[in-house]
Amino acid sequence: MSTGRAGVRDWAIAVGVTAVLLVAGLSADQSTIDSDLLGYPLLAASGLALAARRRAPIAVLAVTGLCAVGYQAVGFDVPAVAFLFAVYTGVRAGHRVITVAAAVLMLVALPLAALAPPQDLPPGEAFARARGALEVAWLIAAGAAGEALRQAERRADEAERTREETARRRADEERLHIARELHDSLTHQISIIKVQAEVAVHLARRRGEAVPEALLAIREAGREASRELRATLEALRDDGRNPPRGLEHLPELVERARLAGLDTTLTVEGERQAVPAAVDRTAYRIVQESLTNVARHAAAATASVRVDYRPDALAIRVDDDGTATLAAAPTPGVGLLGMRERVTALGGRLHAAPRDEGGFTVHAELPVGPPA
Repeated sequence: MSTGRAGVRDWAIAVGVTAVLLVAGLSADQSTIDSDLLGYPLLAASGLALAARRRAPIAVLAVTGLCAVGYQAVGFDVPAVAFLFAVYTGVRAGHRVITVAAAVLMLVALPLAALAPPQDLPPGEAFARARGALEVAWLIAAGAAGEALRQAERRADEAERTREETARRRADEERLHIARELHDSLTHQISIIKVQAEVAVHLARRRGEAVPEALLAIREAGREASRELRATLEALRDDGRNPPRGLEHLPELVERARLAGLDTTLTVEGERQAVPAAVDRTAYRIVQESLTNVARHAAAATASVRVDYRPDALAIRVDDDGTATLAAAPTPGVGLLGMRERVTALGGRLHAAPRDEGGFTVHAELPVGPPA
């Protein structure tokens, strides 16, 4: 229900209850004009307070309870209808303990109000009047109705959330399935292209013929595409069944870079500390993507990886001595864009640009919060 419609409905209930209370008050026999001057405003205030029952259920519970005690004390033998509505609303809003406590207080306060002047009723009659004003059965029914509706709304919310999560999971699984199917198909076709190009280059060289540049380009493109697809397959298979990679696996990344011919060093500064899992995985991916870009595009001989554990952040820096310059900055690719999205999602900062002296730097700062 929209806020506007709910407000109209609350006002309609408030006006209706107010009318019922005033009619009940007019039909009762009052002893003095003074009681009329105080009783009718209390009846009206009790009913009209229900207009705010959704916004301030506890305040409405208090106002309706005090008004009921007030008009009972001045001699208005009128049922505490507004208080019953407030009890229902309080339980529905989840304030069960406060609502039950208020109901118990009302059961005690109403007889005491009937004993007070100007009525000064005998105790037996005072308790009878209080019981009529707030029947225990109606009080329990109002609370039970509020609790039942609250539970029903909670179950409906949980069901809706479960449906959304299920739909999202199925969509993710379907995308992953399509990506794997596409990967397998492309891998097969590119493998054929690469093999045919390798054979053609080999035969041309055996016959002593000049190898066409286009054929060499096809061969290199096939090799590069195969490497890209293998990396993509690794990412696709990292879907929760394989253990996540983190900072403790950085030495393996550095060692693989060395085996590929890139002189790479790893330096860790600061006191090692546990970091959130998302930060751990993101740091690994930043180093992985940076070293991959260095190996493929930078034409670099050396690279350095520096990890700095700070009290409130984890800093990652990857430098290379490649051909990037300020005048010829490389165009950001998908890997760098993905890296920036990961860092931004964690509330961190990423700087990726050529250095004045040449080469390229990737510097990320990931917040980890204060140390425990």
